[in-house]
Amino acid sequence: MRPLRGLLIFKLGVWVGLAAAAAVVKRAVPSLGDEDSDELALAAVFDGIELASHAKAFRGGGLLAWFGGIDLDLREAQLAPGAQLSVHTLFGGVNIKTPTGWRVESNVKTVMGGVDARQAESPEPDAPVLKLEGAAVFGGVAVSAG
Repeated sequence: MRPLRGLLIFKLGVWVGLAAAAAVVKRAVPSLGDEDSDELALAAVFDGIELASHAKAFRGGGLLAWFGGIDLDLREAQLAPGAQLSVHTLFGGVNIKTPTGWRVESNVKTVMGGVDARQAESPEPDAPVLKLEGAAVFGGVAVSAG
């Protein structure tokens, strides 16, 4: 019984530590950018963010979902050459919607999480390319076209 109690206290300590760290990050890392911005820096910590971009030359940026979620709609955005999104999740999720004509190249690493970067149809070889980098730890990243 004692080892079980020790393990439960350890787990509780880990969760309290993660929650305290997330609370500090929430105050320290503000979200930057709006629907007309060509670069975004969105941080959803214990929160949710929905953004539909209308950028004329979307270059990318960074997305952080920590115990939260981000829903980014890029279907009305124009993609700039070399666009790259840095996506990081920790017990959170990111959902990205792209136009059917874009290619998405994902290099997101996972630890007990998942990445689903499906494309509706095989895009043209010269189609605009959005590159995804980052990590999904106990969280997920979903990319859908259409």
